[in-house]
Amino acid sequence: MGTHTDPRAQLRAVGLRVTAPRLAVLGAVAANPHSDADEVAAEVRAELGSVSTQAVYDVLKACVNAGLLRRIEPAGSPARFEARTGDNHHHLVCRDCGRVVDVDCVVGHAPCLEPSQSHGFEIDEAEVVFWGRCDRCRSAQAPDHQLDHQ
Repeated sequence: MGTHTDPRAQLRAVGLRVTAPRLAVLGAVAANPHSDADEVAAEVRAELGSVSTQAVYDVLKACVNAGLLRRIEPAGSPARFEARTGDNHHHLVCRDCGRVVDVDCVVGHAPCLEPSQSHGFEIDEAEVVFWGRCDRCRSAQAPDHQLDHQ
């Protein structure tokens, strides 16, 4: 589902009515992947005017349940949403600024990782989060000891 198709057609294909809030939410998430609900709500309000936070949460939930959006929850940060769904990709998360970046699965079909034991589960997805510091945060932090040697 996560392809860049017409959002009206996407909504209709999953049996959801086409409404201005739904179109605005899908557009906001597509334009700003990995946004949290508050960021999506701000974008929606900028486009439509007064829209309640609850309405945005309801649209996000409906779109996630329908497979139009994916919800990810990196530890220590609010849930984030993206329009890239169904392709088994993973994420890189910066420990300093919280920036989230997509990283493709390195093996192929879902799930691209196999656990050592399934415990009777039928596994259909693997979620991997890589943690580190992004290039912007690394370059912004000047080593303190450089001044000591001058």
